[in-house]
Amino acid sequence: MSSPPASATPTRPALIWTALLLVYVLWGSTYLGIRIAVESMPPLASAALRFAAAGLVLAVVLRVRRGPGALRVDRRQLASTALVGVLLLAGGNGLVVLAEAGPPGVAVPSGIAALLVATVPLLVVLLRTATGDRPRGWTFAGVTLGFLGLVLLVLPTGGTGAVPLAGALTVVVGATCWSVGSFLSGRLAMPADPFVATVYEMFAGAAALAVLALARGELRDFSPGEVTGRSWAALAYLMVAGSLVAFTAYVWLLHHAPISLVATYAYVNPAVAVGLGALLVAEPITAQVLLGGAVIVAGVALVVSTERPRRPAAEPVNGAAVEPAHR
Repeated sequence: MSSPPASATPTRPALIWTALLLVYVLWGSTYLGIRIAVESMPPLASAALRFAAAGLVLAVVLRVRRGPGALRVDRRQLASTALVGVLLLAGGNGLVVLAEAGPPGVAVPSGIAALLVATVPLLVVLLRTATGDRPRGWTFAGVTLGFLGLVLLVLPTGGTGAVPLAGALTVVVGATCWSVGSFLSGRLAMPADPFVATVYEMFAGAAALAVLALARGELRDFSPGEVTGRSWAALAYLMVAGSLVAFTAYVWLLHHAPISLVATYAYVNPAVAVGLGALLVAEPITAQVLLGGAVIVAGVALVVSTERPRRPAAEPVNGAAVEPAHR
């Protein structure tokens, strides 16, 4: 999604670091929020409700503040945002939700899910290469390091792995969908205003998630009365903190901070997610998780730090995948 260029020199460091902390903590915490929400809610249906509500709130705010034409887009832009929204939210987020909602022994812990999703910048580099781009040598070194960490994370030791393989593959497929959506978002005819694009992405993603939820029969025996207050609170947190507050902070950062600084969320979010999972719901942190996770984060950090944007846009920055993470 296009955006005005970020300023080369931050002039409001206190505000910039406040916004960065919001993105670091809120987006990092959404993985735990997802786990708590799906404890008593249908996974894809809850994700559909979350993005539909967040998209509606954002649409109303834009309409009130900017007038009747605030959400106007042409057919090509609408089709582009719909495609990106389905890839990012139904494919990317939806599969992560499914992986975290699995039964014991199959479900992926929230911290592990965040580490697996951290491979998105690495996957975008591979997409760039497949389309004829030539990333730097250090970028490929970071990709290699990151995927080595992925192997270490899921490699069976003593007959079992650090994470259920089926769940891990589900998250990796979701990360691939997210990568393709991020990659295409900078190459399709998108609305100039990233907030407007996000509204239509959320609506398209919510619609696709709702269709998939119905196809899976999630609502067949579902009763809202069975949902715990804990899950409702988690869903509300995901709507407000993850989809509205953190995204707004992210877009503000794109206008006021160097893109290389903004991109650091890609490897800070997993650390926040792992820490919160361990502290709040006692998710285990084994030596294998620490080693694999550290290698993944190191690889992502190398990719982000060695890449520079070709043009000032809120799109994958030469593979750094700075597309907003609607988590």
